[in-house]
Amino acid sequence: MEMRKLERRGFLKVSAAAAAGAGLMGASALAAEEEKKKRKWYKGLKLGMLPGNLSDEEKFKLAKRCGFDGIDGSPMQDHEAARKLAQLARDAGAPIHGLVYGWWPPFTDTRPETVQKSIDSMENALRCAKAMEATTVLLVPTSLNDDFSYADAYKLSQEYVRRLLPVAEETRVVIAIENVWNKFLLSPLEFARYLDEFESPWIRAYFDVGNVIIHGFAQHWIRILGKRIIKLDIKDFKREGYEWKNVLDGDVNWPEVRKALDEIGFEGFMTAEVGGGDEAYLRDLAGRLDKIIAG
Repeated sequence: MEMRKLERRGFLKVSAAAAAGAGLMGASALAAEEEKKKRKWYKGLKLGMLPGNLSDEEKFKLAKRCGFDGIDGSPMQDHEAARKLAQLARDAGAPIHGLVYGWWPPFTDTRPETVQKSIDSMENALRCAKAMEATTVLLVPTSLNDDFSYADAYKLSQEYVRRLLPVAEETRVVIAIENVWNKFLLSPLEFARYLDEFESPWIRAYFDVGNVIIHGFAQHWIRILGKRIIKLDIKDFKREGYEWKNVLDGDVNWPEVRKALDEIGFEGFMTAEVGGGDEAYLRDLAGRLDKIIAG
């Protein structure tokens, strides 16, 4: 009888230890899963921010070493060279996640031959992005001047962007419209309407947090644009003195921005768009982005 009690006690101890071990393993697995879930925002930077005296391979390795997850590059005419460049970036662990086509020159020119040249150039950017396995091409679709009206800019830019949709659909690359200081799409309500009128999943917003601070609050824009936002440009601005600042050094309310991004369920790249610098500077910049992500 006493022997049975001892055996039973031993069995219970072993069972308890096993259960505890399973609990620890479960907790560890749960923690890993939670960390994976948190990993929904990725730190990027613009290719031109990396030191110009380095080889392409060294640039990409530096970006990864400093803590960046990817790079916003530029379109290339030679798509084979573009593939090789993108492979170097992937090998380094900092893939080219998007391309910046930028301004649509010459913005206000409505001559058919000029418009077609711009469309051809943007189509090349989309095909180049596919070759590089990038997911977006950033586009500023128009601008205004004394003679080119707001109404014309709105109507014609939509007409021109619609011509790009077949290539966007074919390449499965998103045309990411950015808000800049071009006197156009001056409110988040208008920006949302502009995007919605395309009725296409291949037209979304590349939202620049710092660009709205002179006339608004980034968190309000984020909540209104919501799921239309595919990627973010990150910089800061000081209203007093009217001056661009490094991330966290201006008037952007980053805790509120972080909260708004959580509310809309944003996932993707937040790409710094500030001045470039050496390794120490880039490490500091990556750390600033980490602070935003941490909340």
